[in-house]
Amino acid sequence: MWEISSGQTPFINYEHENDIVMNIINGIRPKIVPGTPLEYKNLMKECWDADPLKRPNILTLWNKIQKIYLYYQNMSDELFKSEMDNLEMNKVEENYTSSRIFTSKIHNFGNLPEPRNATEGISV
Repeated sequence: MWEISSGQTPFINYEHENDIVMNIINGIRPKIVPGTPLEYKNLMKECWDADPLKRPNILTLWNKIQKIYLYYQNMSDELFKSEMDNLEMNKVEENYTSSRIFTSKIHNFGNLPEPRNATEGISV
């Protein structure tokens, strides 16, 4: 969800997967892009919960995204354009890494600490 709102891959500046894993476990989350709609921002934070049982399931996620979508579909053209202009102005600046190719990997990490939720002021 963060990648959709920012147009960037999260934690792009980290070179080593171990650093990313440990920081996420310790509650670090990407900084939410200014101008991200509040409903989307709140849903993204729910999905980031360290406790998987507190994260929305796929049906809840789908329903909430549908509501956000319908809200913007039913918005007047003038208000929608104003909202989109605001979001566009606040996008994360594109950097050299946007052209890098990323692939999924499976990592096995042992003896990891218990995951924590992000705290205010601690984000990347």
